Amino acid sequence: MGGEVKPLQEEVDDLSWGEVFDLGRTYLRIPVALLLVEAFYWFITQPTNTLGLIQESEAWIWYHLTELIYGPGSATLSEYNGWTTLVTLKHPDFWADQIRLYVSDECAGVHEMIFISVLIMMTTGVPQRLRIKSALVACGVVYVLNIIRLVVLYPLAISGCVENPNMLGCEQPMHDFHAFVYQWGFLIVLVIMWLIWFKWVNAGDLIRKENEAGKDKWTFVYRKKWSNLNKSVIVIAFLLIIGAFTNVLLDDAAMAAKETVDMCEFYSSVTGDCGEARDAWSQEIQSSWSLATLGFLGIATTLITIENPNDEEE
Repeated sequence: MGGEVKPLQEEVDDLSWGEVFDLGRTYLRIPVALLLVEAFYWFITQPTNTLGLIQESEAWIWYHLTELIYGPGSATLSEYNGWTTLVTLKHPDFWADQIRLYVSDECAGVHEMIFISVLIMMTTGVPQRLRIKSALVACGVVYVLNIIRLVVLYPLAISGCVENPNMLGCEQPMHDFHAFVYQWGFLIVLVIMWLIWFKWVNAGDLIRKENEAGKDKWTFVYRKKWSNLNKSVIVIAFLLIIGAFTNVLLDDAAMAAKETVDMCEFYSSVTGDCGEARDAWSQEIQSSWSLATLGFLGIATTLITIENPNDEEE
């Protein structure tokens, strides 16, 4: 009862710079990781259809579920920019009886999968194997939720066009829903998913026990042991970087587009051919950026590993 109570300011002054750094690293690692992942995602999705296979799978499922739920003839599936990702919704009340919708990179849901995976993987204290399994399950849930989002677009479009049949833009409720989901909806759902998972694995107690034990599972060190998989990743990474350069420098079509772009800039020309050449050259550059980014990421994640002193305990 008679013990001395230190003022708060005195307790703060007792912290060393090392302890302040450790506190900052503990609380800032998740937002820093999210920023790095955002930058990586931006680089790899600069070219059109970087996630083409995932986009095609979602378009295929979306089309078949729409046909199954809303009846035959309610949608068609066709190619868009060389990939089968164009789903055309059909109804007599739509403008010109149809609404053309394209499953883009952003619509694939990979952005959201990466977001929830980072939140889970950066939650220290939870056994690493459990985090990996949880991230995989969360990605599966996001994939399903994204399919559900696509399927409900059809009745939302009809709800607006029934009141204003054959009017241009009558499907606005569908666009409003789509905008809300990508601005706030998915973010809210992902945070709720993470909070439920956090409670389910009892992460609070696990983090407290880890802090009391003074253990840090996220120490980055240079890799000392190299497996065949690590060596293979390095080889593939260098091939991706080399491919990024050859994709531009040794591609006759790309160099022809570059020559056309340079000529158009010299003469200040804005013809249709100039526009097509600029698009082609931009696409080649963006594709090379994506390849190089994947290559450098592969090298970085192979050279540097996370030292986890509790692997045996897990």
